[in-house]
Amino acid sequence: QVQLVESGGGLVQAGDSLRLSCAASGRTFSSYAMGWFRQAPGKGRDFVAAISWNGGSTYYADSGKGRFTISRDNAKNTVYLQMNSLKPEDTAVYYCARSEYRNYRQYEYDYRYWGQGTQVTVSS
Repeated sequence: QVQLVESGGGLVQAGDSLRLSCAASGRTFSSYAMGWFRQAPGKGRDFVAAISWNGGSTYYADSGKGRFTISRDNAKNTVYLQMNSLKPEDTAVYYCARSEYRNYRQYEYDYRYWGQGTQVTVSS
């Protein structure tokens, strides 16, 4: 069974930075793509960023391009989301997820395992 645990969320001001981490259990972490999604209050869950199994390819939603960076450390079974120049509209619960594929994916149905989420709140 794969377990994902996010951390690093919090309350920040607009323009600040945060780095989210997602630690995965199990020995298969390095074989699969990972992704970050977010869900704002009263809205559906949206794709944020994804990274391929070896970190060689990344993909971002337009909302985070130029501000967010996804990375992974397969030796530590951890994926990260560096978020810079945060805006109030970035406020959401952020989830990491493990895909069933090696190359990055942007749709929820391509992800089998999900973390419990970490709250990010950006004040103006």
